[in-house]
Amino acid sequence: MEMLTPATVRGLLDEHGIHPKKSLGQHFLADPNTARRVAALAEVERGDRVLEVGPGLGSLTLALAERGARVLAVEVDPRLASLLESVLAGAGVVPGTVDVRVADAMTVDWPGVLAGASTWSCVSNLPYNVAVPVVIRLLESAPAVSRIVVMVQREVGERLAAAPGHREYGAVSVKVAYHAEVSLLGTVPPSVFVPRPKVESALVGLRRRAAPPVSVPSEAALFELVRSGFAQRRKMLRRSLQPVLGTHATDVLAAAHVPPTARAESLGLDDWAAVARSAAAAA
Repeated sequence: MEMLTPATVRGLLDEHGIHPKKSLGQHFLADPNTARRVAALAEVERGDRVLEVGPGLGSLTLALAERGARVLAVEVDPRLASLLESVLAGAGVVPGTVDVRVADAMTVDWPGVLAGASTWSCVSNLPYNVAVPVVIRLLESAPAVSRIVVMVQREVGERLAAAPGHREYGAVSVKVAYHAEVSLLGTVPPSVFVPRPKVESALVGLRRRAAPPVSVPSEAALFELVRSGFAQRRKMLRRSLQPVLGTHATDVLAAAHVPPTARAESLGLDDWAAVARSAAAAA
């Protein structure tokens, strides 16, 4: 299968008068080796159903099709969606292998869109500006997606995979750990994208958990506590949790065996769950 190179990507953009939109975080993958590497790391096999968010001009789409996947490519930019269909036809992709849909990954009804199969993988080069919310939305509202492998800005990748004490550890890290097992699979240099970004990218792999690893009375209440704790990272928890727990913050933390003087970045998922259970008991 004929893959896209930097020259062909630039040629397509010039021929069709397309200028990558900074507002959409558009950096197009333009390296066949990287595209094939991502598809291999995602363990894509013939017949697999794969969701690709933000396919752009189709570099990764072609690599997925080459491995025999059935791809649903969701693209927010109608110009690119139309061009992608032409690229796929010109590369000899068998009709019906790739279904190109114009939709916004931040608003689309995932259960409805993914109803065609019980199990999906998501393999994507995510636009930098929406990478985190797209991943979180997939974890929260697309239970059919059991495996996610994405290219994101390196800093974002570290945030998704961070453990307590890491400089990028935050509320997003806790939420991801609740829903999935996550690991960094490698880095990707700026040179494989057109236009070239100013930062390195990271490959992140997530496997959805069959069930959350902690028990809490309310998932929503758990993450309300987490958001409050990380909203004021430098404050001790007895202060940063006051918007949620009020004057009971110190007692709730003590009952959860969490020092009231601790800070949010020192608590793991188990600790946050203990605080959530203690808060529910005190309510």
